[in-house]
Amino acid sequence: MKNIISIGLLSMLIISCSTSKTATGTATATKKPLDVPSYINSITSAELKTHLTIVASDEMQGRNTGSAGQKLAGNYLIDQYKKDGIPFPKGADSYYQKVPSEYMKKGFSPKLGDSENIWAFIEGSEHPEEIVVVSAHYDHVGMKNGEIYNGADDDGSGTVGLLEIAQAFHKAKSEGHGPKRSVLILHVTGEEHGLHGSRFYSENPLFPLKNTVADVNIDMIGRRDELHKDSNNYVYVIGSDYLSTDLYNICEEVNKKYIGLTLDYKYNDRADKNRFYYRSDHYNFAKNGIPSVFYFNGTHADYHKPTDEVDKIEFDALEKRTRLAFATAWEIANREKRLVVDKDGK
Repeated sequence: MKNIISIGLLSMLIISCSTSKTATGTATATKKPLDVPSYINSITSAELKTHLTIVASDEMQGRNTGSAGQKLAGNYLIDQYKKDGIPFPKGADSYYQKVPSEYMKKGFSPKLGDSENIWAFIEGSEHPEEIVVVSAHYDHVGMKNGEIYNGADDDGSGTVGLLEIAQAFHKAKSEGHGPKRSVLILHVTGEEHGLHGSRFYSENPLFPLKNTVADVNIDMIGRRDELHKDSNNYVYVIGSDYLSTDLYNICEEVNKKYIGLTLDYKYNDRADKNRFYYRSDHYNFAKNGIPSVFYFNGTHADYHKPTDEVDKIEFDALEKRTRLAFATAWEIANREKRLVVDKDGK
């Protein structure tokens, strides 16, 4: 009898906790319980493939900086944010941060057209002034000798990853679990010609750099390299421990808890002759003292060739690496205290 009464009381408590009443007495549902894996798992290989098939199509003509093809790709990204109801940041007047041609003028580089960074925003619920940047470049190298360099991996893979990451954060927010800190989704331009877009943002930030907690950067996350012929269940991690022990620990912990990739630190070596740490957009945050991590699959035979096509993308790997980037950003955005900078980056 006692068990029956206890179960009945428990049922009444569950019912009363799952609904509330408005002033007029109408029952309304409260927010759903926090389920981080459901947000991680909302990032799917199917949706990534749908987006990448468009972003890295011949129609975009290789997305060279400032070109009509790049602008067409940018329109597609913005259309997805509008469709998902994800706004541009407060303080901006559109999804664009304009980057003028003159700013990207560099030595003997080709003249580039006016271009744009593209941003979307999920406002934080407790510390909205603190910003977590998630970045990827959406430009590539365009056309050469009549051939289109579609750049499906470089960096179409990171570009579509950002769409899915933004959607996952937005899903959480719509269910009452928006991040404590604000998340700035940042598609940067001009990476292939000298990290121009991320440099422009770092010199013209929408939000003060002192309020920027971290940058999670994804550049080439859809393939495998020659050092991992037998498995794509890995990702290179670069820079996570250069400025912040907290960031290094987060990358390790969320991967172990949610994803299960092999984290390869080969290119994290400061003496690495490839100097990958200095060759993607996280660097323009890191050089300003902002903890940054670069997720990367390494180079392959199709790197910067017209054969970097969608049909060579390994979407299971792209899905897992995108999920890792989201999980990393999620933890940074939701931890009680902002990341501590306890190293000098050298």
